[in-house]
Amino acid sequence: MKASKDWFKDWFNSPYYHLLYSNRNEDEATAFIERLINYLQPHKNIKILDVACGKGRHSIALAEMGFDVTGIDLSIESITEAKQSESENLHFFTHDMRLPLWVNYFDIAFNFFTSFGYFKTQREHNNAIRSITQSLKPGGLFIIDYLNVAYEEKNFEESTEKIIGDYHFVIKKRHDLHHFYKEIQVNDGSVKMPITLSTERVAKFSFDDFKTMLAQQHMQIEEIFGTYDLEKYDVASSRRMIIVAKKIAI
Repeated sequence: MKASKDWFKDWFNSPYYHLLYSNRNEDEATAFIERLINYLQPHKNIKILDVACGKGRHSIALAEMGFDVTGIDLSIESITEAKQSESENLHFFTHDMRLPLWVNYFDIAFNFFTSFGYFKTQREHNNAIRSITQSLKPGGLFIIDYLNVAYEEKNFEESTEKIIGDYHFVIKKRHDLHHFYKEIQVNDGSVKMPITLSTERVAKFSFDDFKTMLAQQHMQIEEIFGTYDLEKYDVASSRRMIIVAKKIAI
């Protein structure tokens, strides 16, 4: 299994991607966002950046809470659909998180549900963190929700299958020292052999890795949670690693 450099560009635009992940628990996601907002207690007049927003479901939820929200994503198709929901306090743009955005503009930036760690080089990941944090005002917050490497390694499944309508998906997983890989195949009955759609690749970033990347951009970690219920993070058992970092004025 070999992942191309920018495998996510085509895969996140693919109708198979949206079909495969269509059954994600949106109620859980909405409840998580509501808990975060209740924890952060932001003022209603703040500006929020939703990084890797996809089709904008979570941006829309934040805008409905009364915040001014901007969603960015690399997928042209996803942003085209998201733009149908734009309003006075909700805007969407096609944008690569590795590239600079507005500077000192947002009060809070969110990156939900492991929408990071896809790039080939550490420099690209550093560039993404830099661009996101530079877009924050001094004192602004960056909340990144990432997988917990130790939990994923302990609960690793090499192969799973999913049948959605006429489509039979086979998901084969492996991991090495630095990455998790997920090869996704599909068969709709019209071909003898499954078609390989993509090989997802996600970096094994630890808490210390994020601490270093954030510190390089003058971000100080304020809190870390281990579940979507915002329970205390435990490196061995927590399913998630949800980091809240604050931009220090320099």
